[in-house]
Amino acid sequence: MAFQGSVTAALRVAEVLETIANRCVGPEGGLVLCTKPTGEVLLSRDGGCLLEALHLEHPLARMIVACVSSHLKKTGDGAKTFLIFLCHLLRGLRAVGGKEKDSFTSKSIQSHVRHWKNCCQWKSISQALLTFQTQTLGCIVDQYLSRHYLSVFSSSAEGRTLCRHSLELLLDAYFCGRVGRNNNRFVSQLMCDYIFKCMACESGVEVFELLDNCFVELNVGVTGLPVSDSRIVDGLVLPRDFSVYCPADGAIKMVIVTEILQPLFASSGSEFVLNSETQFQASQCWILDRTKTVMDHLRSQNVKLLLSSVKQPDLVIYCARLNSISVVECLSSEEVFLVQRITGLSPCVLPKVASRCEISDSTLVKFCKPLILRSKRYVHLGLISTCAFIPHCMVLCGPVLGLVQQHERAFHGAFRMLRQLFTGLDLNYVIETKEQCNPSPLAYDDSRENNHLPETDTYQDIVAKNKSKLETQTHLEVYSGLGASTEFIRGKPWSPHKETPVDPSQRDEILKCLSPEKIEIIDNRELLIENNSTGNPTAEDTRAEISLEPLQVTDNPRKGYTSPVINKSLDTCTSQDLCSSSVPAGCVLPVGGNFEILMHYYLLSYAKQCRQSDESAISMLIADALLGIPKILYKAKRGKDSFPHIYMQSLHALQTSQPMVSGQSGFESVAGKYQLLTSVLQCLMKILTIDLIINIKRQPQKTSDQESEDEL
Repeated sequence: MAFQGSVTAALRVAEVLETIANRCVGPEGGLVLCTKPTGEVLLSRDGGCLLEALHLEHPLARMIVACVSSHLKKTGDGAKTFLIFLCHLLRGLRAVGGKEKDSFTSKSIQSHVRHWKNCCQWKSISQALLTFQTQTLGCIVDQYLSRHYLSVFSSSAEGRTLCRHSLELLLDAYFCGRVGRNNNRFVSQLMCDYIFKCMACESGVEVFELLDNCFVELNVGVTGLPVSDSRIVDGLVLPRDFSVYCPADGAIKMVIVTEILQPLFASSGSEFVLNSETQFQASQCWILDRTKTVMDHLRSQNVKLLLSSVKQPDLVIYCARLNSISVVECLSSEEVFLVQRITGLSPCVLPKVASRCEISDSTLVKFCKPLILRSKRYVHLGLISTCAFIPHCMVLCGPVLGLVQQHERAFHGAFRMLRQLFTGLDLNYVIETKEQCNPSPLAYDDSRENNHLPETDTYQDIVAKNKSKLETQTHLEVYSGLGASTEFIRGKPWSPHKETPVDPSQRDEILKCLSPEKIEIIDNRELLIENNSTGNPTAEDTRAEISLEPLQVTDNPRKGYTSPVINKSLDTCTSQDLCSSSVPAGCVLPVGGNFEILMHYYLLSYAKQCRQSDESAISMLIADALLGIPKILYKAKRGKDSFPHIYMQSLHALQTSQPMVSGQSGFESVAGKYQLLTSVLQCLMKILTIDLIINIKRQPQKTSDQESEDEL
C-alpha cells in the first residue's frame, strides 16, 4: 500500500512513540511494561531499550527509531527527549501547513497537484532547517548559551582536575531516568567509584574511550544476587576457566599467542607426503620433541601464564602442565585487544618461541587466579597498566537477567555520554556581514529601559497588561497549552528599543508557525507584565503579573543550583563568513529544562530582530518545540515548582543578568543536548523530503542473474 508522505502522517506515527516516552520521562517517570511475542516481559524506563523492543511495521516509525538509535550510539542519552522534541516540531509544522490528506482517496487531478505543491513546500522548509542548523544554531550556542556553562572540572594550582561532587550530580541525573528509584543512588555511586579507580589522570579522555569501546570485556553480569552485591574488582576478569591452572605466588610473567604452539606437518599451501607408517611415527616424534622444546623454553624464561586466542592442541596443554604453565584459551579478538591496550604487549610468534633467544614480548601480572561468581568460574588477572587506564572490572548483580541487562545498558550509555562530555564538540557556523545584521539578531540592552521580554506569544502562560492604559487600549488573548491567557497590548511601546520592521504577511506566517490556534494580529504590540501580590503562580491561579520595574531574584529555599551569567557583547557580527569554535570539554548545565529554556529565550530573541522571514519562522518553530520538554518535566509539579513559575523566574533572571535557579538537582552535558537538537532536526529534514511511502510487508525474493524477465 502506498501513502503520500506528509507532516500529518509522520506526526501520527511519532505521537504513538511519544506516548511511550511521556510515561517514563524525567525523575517522576514510571516504568513501562512490555510483553514480547516470545512471552518475555520487559519492565524498563530506558527509552532506547523500549524502542528496540517494539515490533514496528510502519516505515516512518522504523525510520524514526533508526534515527534515535543512531543518536544513542553517539551520545548514549536522549531517546525520550528525542521523540518529544520531534513531535512538537511536527505539530508546529502542521499548524503552518494546515490540514492534509494522507492517502490517494481522491482521484481528482487538483488533489494531486495540491499534494506535490505541499511536497515542494516541505522540501523548502527542510532546506531552511538545514541552513539554520549549519549557519545559525552553532553561533547562538557559542556566543550566548556559553555564558551559562558550568564545568565538572575544578581548577587548582596543580591544574584541571575532575570534581567528584560534580560527577556524582551528573551521574545521578543520568541514571535517574534509566534505573529504578531504589537502585538509582547505589548505581550512580558505584559508577563514580569505578571511574576514579580507573583513571590515572583525572582529565584524560583516553580512559572513557577505552571504557566505551571495551565495555563488554570490562563488565561481568551475575544473576541470582541482589543489586547491592554489585562491586568493583581490581584487574581484568575473563569469562572462562583455565585450561591449565598452576598456582604461583607473587608477580608472574605472561605471554600472548595467536597461533597454535604445536608445529605442523607442513605450512599452508604446501604438501607433506608420507610413504609409510614409519615416516608418520617419526614425524609425530619430531612434533612432540619440538613442542616440548617450545614449552621448556617458555619455562626457562620464567613464563607462568599463556594467553591464547586459539584452541591449543592437547599436546601443548599436556606440556604446559608438566612445566607448571597456566593456560587460558579461546580469547576473543576484543579481549586480546584490551590486554594489548592495557599492557602494551605484542603477541609472541612461534619462530621466536622455538628459538633459544630471549622472549621480549612478555609482561608481568600481579596475580593470576580463578574467580568464582555463583556457579561460574572466571579467570582473574592483575594486569599492570602502561597507559592512563588502571584495569578494574565491574560485577553487576541482579535477581533476574533482565534487570542485570538494564543496568549494563545504563552503564554503557553513561560511558558514551562521558566520552562525548570529555571530548568536547566542534561548532562551525556562518556569521553574516555587518550590513546584513546590524544590529546583531541577538542584540539587546541589559539596561533598565531596554530590559524586556522577547516575543513569546504562545509560550508564556501569563497575563500581560498595562494597568495605567488598560481602559483606552485594546488587547488580544492567546490561549496556550496550559490554559493561561496572554494579552498583547496595543498602544505606545513602553521600551525605547526599536524593533526591526516586519512585513505583515511575514508576521502572519511567523505567528501561524507558533500556535495551532487562531491568532489575531494587532500592530505595534508590546508585552507588558505585572507581578501579582505573591509573585508565585500556583496550579489554581496561573495568571502571573510582573511589574515593569527591574526584577529582584531572591534566594530560593528549595534544593537547586544556580547557573552564573558571564556578560558578553551581543553585537558581535563581523565581516568574517565562516567561524569555528567548540563546546569545551566538561561543560554542563543544571537539569530541569535549563538548556531548553535558555535556547528558547535566545532563539526568540534572534527571531524578533532577524530580517529574514524564513530564518525567523524557523527560529520561532524550534523555540516553541523546545519548551515542550520542560512542560512535561514539570507537569506534575504545583506552586513554586510548577512550569509557569519556573519559566517566568528563568526569564526574569535572563533579563536582569542574574543567575538562573534550577528546580531539580543534577547536571547534564551541554554537548549531548546540542547533539540531540541537531539529531532531531536532521530526522525532521528526512521526514520532510519524503514524497511517497510504500509499505512492503515481506522482503522480495532474491533472483539469480540467469533468470529472464518473463520468469521474474
